[in-house]
Amino acid sequence: MLVNEQLTSGPSTLDLRIATTATRPVTDHVLVLLHGLPRAYGMGRRAAGQLPELAEHLANESGWVVATGTLSGVGNSSGTFSMSQWREDLTCILDRLDDGVRRISLAGFGIGGALALALATSDERIRGVATFATPANLRRWSVDPDVLHAVVREAGVVDPEVPLLEPRALFDDVNAVDPVACAAALPPRRFLIGHGSDDQEVPLSEARELLAAAEGRAELRVIQGAGHWLRADPRMVATLLGWLDRHR
Repeated sequence: MLVNEQLTSGPSTLDLRIATTATRPVTDHVLVLLHGLPRAYGMGRRAAGQLPELAEHLANESGWVVATGTLSGVGNSSGTFSMSQWREDLTCILDRLDDGVRRISLAGFGIGGALALALATSDERIRGVATFATPANLRRWSVDPDVLHAVVREAGVVDPEVPLLEPRALFDDVNAVDPVACAAALPPRRFLIGHGSDDQEVPLSEARELLAAAEGRAELRVIQGAGHWLRADPRMVATLLGWLDRHR
């Protein structure tokens, strides 16, 4: 079953979908799926595509409560992208899901994985993080202020009523997140790193950087022949389900 809600996060109104199952015993675990920011014209608004269906599938197969929210500027959510606003959005989502009993984990795709790592270092409610196709160095991913600014505009994650940060401010805001430092700080909480062997946007070497930062206290799963778009890959789904099953 998939329930739709709306949350207020600063200037933004977010879409949140929460999946539960009626076919398996429900655990006290909750998983939050996080989208990234596609580097293609107009694709930012569709960044969360397929995640509601993935949430339903994971909930039915695992017994976990699985939630996915579209962050500021994505899908039907209002607002404009910045990493700090997305962090506020994610905190708002966790506040909604936290009932004092549930154990919360995050699974993020692309820079959604970097966001998950960043919040986990400051929020003790997060018991584990899974990243997929996540860059280890957001400065490399951003390229430079003007390129990043253009990417965000082309992706379409800008609300006319909420101005986008200027190029240097946006670049600094994104690069305030250091995935390598966060990966080093995450253990002993559980940590899964998934990556496609043929990812042309975020090379496999970046996943190995995250693993090295965690000093081996993480699981690395390389999906052979896979590119950057992993959310629909059945091997990724199996990998994530296996991780959930080991931490019931």
